[in-house]
Amino acid sequence: MKISAFATILVGFSSSLSIGNGFMIQQPSSPSFKTTTTSLYDIVSPFDDANTANKESVATTFAEGGAAVSGSDDDDDQPLDLTWENVDMVLEEMRPYLIQDGGNVAIDEIDGPVVRLQLQGACGTCPSSTQTMKMGLERRLREKIPEIQEVVQAMPEGPPLEDEQIEIVLDGVRPFLQVAGGSIDIDRVEGVGGLQPTIWLAMEGASASLHSVKLEIAQRLQRHFMMSGLRIAWVGDDEDDF
Repeated sequence: MKISAFATILVGFSSSLSIGNGFMIQQPSSPSFKTTTTSLYDIVSPFDDANTANKESVATTFAEGGAAVSGSDDDDDQPLDLTWENVDMVLEEMRPYLIQDGGNVAIDEIDGPVVRLQLQGACGTCPSSTQTMKMGLERRLREKIPEIQEVVQAMPEGPPLEDEQIEIVLDGVRPFLQVAGGSIDIDRVEGVGGLQPTIWLAMEGASASLHSVKLEIAQRLQRHFMMSGLRIAWVGDDEDDF
């Protein structure tokens, strides 16, 4: 299982990082540092032949690169003004980790205290792009440039939100559901053109109770439409809305 190098940003650039079913951050050099174990939201797609059931433990050690971003230098404690050049300078610290995963980031627009970024390459279509944006890029930018109130993702324009386009995605997963005697259909689409459009789906069979299957389908729909605020809901199951 591939472990994203950019996960180092999300967990704060610890000196030692081990990732498997959970991750452990450990920094023996600091006596006041507490060891923390947290469960990762680790889903293996039931539809991707490339995934295996083996869970690997990966240990990565960051030295100069991690220290540079962690803000340990005295100069890093000085707040920066909100300018295009300063935003790009902070992003430059994190680009190597995005590039290592086949992605990149660019400034799309600065509108007052709101910075709009464009995730490029593999990062633009990654299901974890929201976490990358909020927990990684936004956190670091706001630490360095306090004037920033929010960092949002510039979303490319996708296909129209209509039944025909939804069926294209569902047709890609139906053969796998049918093997287990299941099915999936569109129940309704609400809020088209609004701030939070919602696709309601009805799924039957053994797979209907599997959170990982629902998550996979939701992520495929969100990647297909590339629509900010798109919500995937399930008839009869309010707990698994995405």
